[in-house]
Amino acid sequence: MKIRTDIQQGSLEWLAARAGIPTASEFDQLLTPEFEIRKGQMPATYLARKVAEKWLGGPLPGFSSLDMEFGKIREEEALPWYELEFGETVQRVGLVTTDDGRVACSPDGLIGEDGGLEVKCPEPTAHVKYLLDGEVPKEYRAQVHGAMFVTGRPWWKFVSYRRHFPPVVHVVFRDEKIQEAIAEALALFLPRLDWAMEAIAGMNGGLSEGRK
Repeated sequence: MKIRTDIQQGSLEWLAARAGIPTASEFDQLLTPEFEIRKGQMPATYLARKVAEKWLGGPLPGFSSLDMEFGKIREEEALPWYELEFGETVQRVGLVTTDDGRVACSPDGLIGEDGGLEVKCPEPTAHVKYLLDGEVPKEYRAQVHGAMFVTGRPWWKFVSYRRHFPPVVHVVFRDEKIQEAIAEALALFLPRLDWAMEAIAGMNGGLSEGRK
């Protein structure tokens, strides 16, 4: 595991650092909420997006101002609330990668030597749904377990924070069967990513546009 604290999440440097590599927040493009390997158009489109990012050497258009606003709420309000509420220090990080740098995650924080934190700040209706469901939302399960895959940590906390509402807090423990499913999905995806880059480079005289 390699931890980068020299870049801030949401910045242009962060977007460039994660471009072209699969990240935990996108593992739902490769796996269903039940951790079965996806087939069909979704992983194909994801492959095309990762190739496009890698080819250009940076992010594609589309990182919305709404995403940035939610990130601001997390940083300025939700994380300090969490530290005060639970008496835990959250280590802010920019990006975490596997040792080979081929897979990454961007946790909202690391907790001690064993844990991590994923904080969402959704709109009120979604937050109430999370409260009533009483479990980690399906759309974030791959991200939470993916963060444990990248970091090797044994537990993670999922938090949904919304002003004027009770918080949603779930502790998720490492599941080796799920870790194996993630590893299998990546073992299929990464060679395809390499092949696609080589194929397109061959159509361009061996040069990537992002490296010209």
